[in-house]
Amino acid sequence: SRSHFGSYLESRRRSPSKPFWLRLEMTGTRDENVFMAKVAEQAERYEDMVEYMQRVAKMGSELNPDERNLLSVAYKNSVGARRQAWRAVNTLEQRERQASKAQAIIDLITTYRQKVEAELDSKCSDILAILNDELIPKAGRADAKVFYYKMRGDYCRYKAEFASGENHSKCAQEAHDAYQSASETAISELPPTHPQRLGLALNFSVFYYEVFSTPEKACLLAKAAFDDAMAVMDSLDEDSYKDSAAIMQLLRDNLTLWTSDMQSPAAEMDGTTLEFNIAKPDA
Repeated sequence: SRSHFGSYLESRRRSPSKPFWLRLEMTGTRDENVFMAKVAEQAERYEDMVEYMQRVAKMGSELNPDERNLLSVAYKNSVGARRQAWRAVNTLEQRERQASKAQAIIDLITTYRQKVEAELDSKCSDILAILNDELIPKAGRADAKVFYYKMRGDYCRYKAEFASGENHSKCAQEAHDAYQSASETAISELPPTHPQRLGLALNFSVFYYEVFSTPEKACLLAKAAFDDAMAVMDSLDEDSYKDSAAIMQLLRDNLTLWTSDMQSPAAEMDGTTLEFNIAKPDA
């Protein structure tokens, strides 16, 4: 966040040992890349942010919560822009086909969709490789394991959104298995109100609804997570309460949407399902 970035700069300035910018140059490659990722975030240059956090993730040591969050924000924005573009072009392509437009026009749109698709697939594959090769094997804490397995599930789910045939089935199953691994750790080791556990339940339920097309399972999962958290919400301090309540509201909103759709069989999903988009750093 911008306030976090400001605090980071202020802490650097207050150190009495050396001038701020000289100290920055002397902190080493890891600190420099983390710092520049925060600068790139402020400038909303998410491709640069991805590059800086890729370097950090491949340095061989476990990421701290702040670094995990920066990595998530970088890829979520980079991939999110391409997911939105793919949906727009895919919708246009389907509309033009239904309108029986000239094949030459449809071919142009199809070629462009495939270009966006290739970029999207490449970005998802990049972060999945980092998760599988670098981050998951080094994860020690339960919250880190949940964070990374949820992330793996998310990006396999994104690949399933545009994949077809056997590749769709493969990506969907890989997403399910990653979410399931995250859920097993979350349920056994994290409290029901933990933001990582709630965010996982939110996205896993979205997966069941949108990819596996099992709205009953999606509703059961979302409702169980909501009810488990609600039972102990009164024990939280103010900050923790706000973090948990924000995600619980998304769970409730999805439940309302899905229940309405299930009661109206003719209704089609309109893309308004909500998910946990930005990972929060641990308290």
